[in-house]
Amino acid sequence: MSLKEKTEVLVVGAGPVGLLTAILLAESGIEVEIIDTEPRTAARSYACALHPRTLKLLDRLGLAGSAIELGRRVAVAGFYDGPSRMAEVNLAKLGGPFPYLLILPQNAFEGLLESKLRQAGVQVHWNHRLDGFQGKEPVVAEVEELAGTMTGYVVPHWETVVKKNRLVHAEMVVGADGHHSKVRHRLGIQMERTGTTSFFAAYEFESEGREEIPDEVRVALNDSTTNVLWPLMGNRCRWTFQMLKSLALSEFPEKERRAVRVGQKVVDEQIRQYVERVAGVRAPWFKAGVKEITWCTEVVFTPQFARSFGQGRCWLVGDAAHQTGPVGVQSMNVGLLEAEALSGLLRGVLRKDAPLESLHAYEQHRVDEWTQLLGLSRAFNPGNQASPWVKEHWPRILPCLPGSGEDLAHLAAQLGVEATPATDPALAR
Repeated sequence: MSLKEKTEVLVVGAGPVGLLTAILLAESGIEVEIIDTEPRTAARSYACALHPRTLKLLDRLGLAGSAIELGRRVAVAGFYDGPSRMAEVNLAKLGGPFPYLLILPQNAFEGLLESKLRQAGVQVHWNHRLDGFQGKEPVVAEVEELAGTMTGYVVPHWETVVKKNRLVHAEMVVGADGHHSKVRHRLGIQMERTGTTSFFAAYEFESEGREEIPDEVRVALNDSTTNVLWPLMGNRCRWTFQMLKSLALSEFPEKERRAVRVGQKVVDEQIRQYVERVAGVRAPWFKAGVKEITWCTEVVFTPQFARSFGQGRCWLVGDAAHQTGPVGVQSMNVGLLEAEALSGLLRGVLRKDAPLESLHAYEQHRVDEWTQLLGLSRAFNPGNQASPWVKEHWPRILPCLPGSGEDLAHLAAQLGVEATPATDPALAR
């Protein structure tokens, strides 16, 4: 399988948003090529929850049933301060066909999407990296085919080298290539920070079973950190702790693609004890215990978004254009909805002779939505029915809510927070 020299749309990045973009285009008869620097889909779980609106989208593609079989349905998100439960939101009150959050590991989700893409006749070109492009008509993208080689004699290590250079002529380019987006950088689009960078550590574990795992997401807020306990399938959970500082991290880390985490038993025991100790301090209600750590990682989040989502024939979706905290999983879920909106507009340009200027409506809607999600607008205001605790913590609660658009407004209303009507008609779907 070789990369074609000419295609209608080149999708850069094969994470969930890039895969979905390619599926939607391919199923509508658009010729698609999709590339990714990595050798395969993620081997571990990163973003791990799908919103009701995302499940509706997957249902339209015939994927919701398969996803639900692999995940855990959770309707309630509870908010705690120390030992006290201060508030909750219940997705069951949203109604509709999927009134819950689906806890689904990202590796399983990506596997479903890649399989669906293959059914549409498209294979991901793994180990292919965008080097640059000329944004004319057509766009000429410079793509590097990568290979690995073992280097070093005393201390051998694996090194990525360029095997071959290719030129790909594309009518359109979609940048779904994450926080360090090469497409965004080549377009000269800057990210606007809306808050300070936060460091998080995620630990997946099997519980001791001292207490039944709660069938809800539990968010623990204290004076300085935001933490969340995710119930996974079976007796497994994930703690995500906000770290007060990090000396080791200087940028957002790359995804781990290995299926097995290698570690010494002594180190694993130290990590297990650490998780129990931190959970005991930040969430005194956690009594299930930690039996064994199965995976852990560190991640960095900076609340930010791009004021421009593209130009000409090159456009951005997902994390390439925005980032928020990990608790509400808003960036990935909204990115999937962006993929649907952008693919529809691209069909109009490529099949119905719609002008390129029609893509600017996509940009304006995205900027409006992220201005709301990142708390830069007056879209949400705690009303008289909001508790003093919600009023005090609302800026920190907003990115923790598992929803967007009209669903987010309904969840906020459960906390006594009033929302102004959405300006994007697509948000009401």
